[in-house]
Amino acid sequence: MLDPVLLRQRPAEIAERLKATRGYALDAAVLESLESERKQIQTRTQELQNLRNTRSKAIGQAKAKGEDVAPLMAEVAGIADELKASESRLETIRDEIEAIASGIPNLPQDSVPPGEDESGNVEQHRWGTPRSFDFKVLDHVELGARNGWLDGDTAAKLSGARFTVLRGPLARLHRALAQFMLDLHTGEHGYLEVNVPVIVNADSMRGTGQLPKFEEDLFSTAVGDSKRYLIPTSEVPLTNIVRDEIVEDAQLPLRMSAHSMCFRAEAGSHGRDTRGMIRQHQFEKVELVSIARPEESDAEHERMTRCAEVVLERLGLPYRRMLLCSGDMGFSASKTFDLEVWLPSQDTYREISSCSNCDAFQARRMQARWRNPATGKPEPVHTLNGSGVAVGRAMIAVMENYQQADGSIVVPEVLRPYMGGVDVLR
Repeated sequence: MLDPVLLRQRPAEIAERLKATRGYALDAAVLESLESERKQIQTRTQELQNLRNTRSKAIGQAKAKGEDVAPLMAEVAGIADELKASESRLETIRDEIEAIASGIPNLPQDSVPPGEDESGNVEQHRWGTPRSFDFKVLDHVELGARNGWLDGDTAAKLSGARFTVLRGPLARLHRALAQFMLDLHTGEHGYLEVNVPVIVNADSMRGTGQLPKFEEDLFSTAVGDSKRYLIPTSEVPLTNIVRDEIVEDAQLPLRMSAHSMCFRAEAGSHGRDTRGMIRQHQFEKVELVSIARPEESDAEHERMTRCAEVVLERLGLPYRRMLLCSGDMGFSASKTFDLEVWLPSQDTYREISSCSNCDAFQARRMQARWRNPATGKPEPVHTLNGSGVAVGRAMIAVMENYQQADGSIVVPEVLRPYMGGVDVLR
C-alpha cells in the first residue's frame, strides 16, 4: 500500500496524482475526516487510560488509609465504560482507513508515460526480424490439432472452456521450455530455484495485492474452516516468503525463481482469446522475484527484464520491449516493462512477459523489511516480479515461428538437449 504518512498528511495531493495517472478516484475528504476523528479519539483514549491508571492508584492509597473508596470506584467504572467505547470506535476508524488504503493502487514512477490504456504504451526496442513465409501460415491450434497434440475438445470435456490437453512431442516441448528457462535463470542469471505451494492463504494474497480488490479473478477452495486460493502466479508465494520478516542487508538482493502452475478465472476477459492457449484458466510460468534495497530496485528491474529477454533471444524469437503507461499497469506496480513476442498467425506482437517494480507497495502490506546498516533500523524492502517467461505462450511462439510447409515444427537448437536430440516435430 502507499506510504501511510503521505496518506495522512497529503491526501488531496495523492488523490490528484492518482486521478491524473491511474484514473482512480480517491475521496480525500473522507480520508481527512476519518484521520481527524482518529486523532481526536486517540488523544481522548490516551487521556482516559492515564486517568484510569491515576484513579486506580488513588483507590489503593485510599484503601490503605481506611477511607471510603466507593466514589472513586464509581468514577473508575465510568472511565472504563467510556474507554471501552473509545477504543472500539478507534479500532473501527482504523479498519475503515485500512480498507480504503488497501484498495488504492500504487503511484507510477516519474519515468512512466501518462496514458489511459495500452495505446499509451511506449516501445523501447526490438530484437530479431519476423520471418517471411512462402506458404500459408497456420496458427498454433491448427499446427497442434493435425496430430492430436493439442486437444481443446477433450480438455473441455474434462474441465470446461479455456483448458487444453497436450500430448506426445508437444507435451515434451512444453516441458523442455520450462526446464530450459529454469536452468538459464538459475545457472546463468543467479536466481535461486524455489518450489512453492500453489494454494495459499488470504494473507498471502493480500500481501501482493490480489485481495481484496481482485477476488473475482481468483479460484478458491475451502480447507477445513478456512478459505484458500489457487495462485494466479508464483509471484504470490515467492514474494510472501519475506512477509513479516526482517531481511539482513547481506542477503540482498534476494533473487528467486519458480516454475509453477498458475490459475486465473479471467473474469474480465469474456470473449478474448478464446481460441487455443493464449488465455487459459490453467497455465504454467517460470517466475522471477527479487527482494531488493530501495536504492537498487530500478537497476534490479532493468536486470530482471533483461533476463527475460535472454530467454527469447536464445529461442530465436523476435520480440519488442514496451514501457507500460500509467493506465495500463497492474495494481501493485510502479513501473512495468512488457515483452511482446512475434506471432506470425496474428501478424503482431503479443505479451509473453511482464516485469514490474513495485517499490515498497507490497512490502508495506506484508511488513517485509530489511535492516538498513546506515541506521540499524528496519525499513520496507522493494519487491519486483516478472515472467521469465510464460511457458504456454513461449510454446505457441516456437510452434508458429518455426513451422514448416508440411506442418512440422523445427525445434530451436537450445531446446534439443531437453528433447533427447529431436530436431523436428513431425
